[in-house]
Amino acid sequence: MTRWTDMTGAPRGADYASRFAELEAKGEEVHGEARLCASLVSAGARVLDAGCGTGRVAQWLHRNGFECVGVDVDEAMLAEARRAAPDIRWIQADLATLDLAEHGLAGAFDLVVCAGNVIPLVAAGTEPTVVATLADALRPGGLLVTGFGLDAAHLPLAEAPVTLADYDAWCADAGLSLRDRFATWDGDSYDGGGYAVSVHRR
Repeated sequence: MTRWTDMTGAPRGADYASRFAELEAKGEEVHGEARLCASLVSAGARVLDAGCGTGRVAQWLHRNGFECVGVDVDEAMLAEARRAAPDIRWIQADLATLDLAEHGLAGAFDLVVCAGNVIPLVAAGTEPTVVATLADALRPGGLLVTGFGLDAAHLPLAEAPVTLADYDAWCADAGLSLRDRFATWDGDSYDGGGYAVSVHRR
């Protein structure tokens, strides 16, 4: 069982999507993750939104000409994604047990994105397996882009289960090297704060 499943309890896909829709209606920027991803790869690139939730990132990228697939463990969140964007391929799976070959997705992507604290919210002990699976989804030269909190202030958890040293070691073991690290999805320089956006290359 993932930390996300433990944390949420009841399904809340529509509520989750509504919160971001309300923020966007007020003029707030809610597509920073997708915009950063779009800046890192060529137009029309193939993107895997891993831990996609209601599909906000994949939907923006799809609308802007990218070929997207979304994967999430939470069926309630995926139901909202399917309702909002039925033309995108959505897969219900735990990232720790996702069989890329079964879905024809091994080595298929130019970029894999994990927004929304995906890495700290997978099941404890499965993090290296998840990172290896995400790396296997990339073509040679492809990018893994993740953003997650490094302290309780930036997580829906009492404490941070993952450090950057942990994460970089898992990436290295999976054949990935660090290309960039930012403090925000807007690309601000990382200075050791409580949130980091990491870009690793296969």
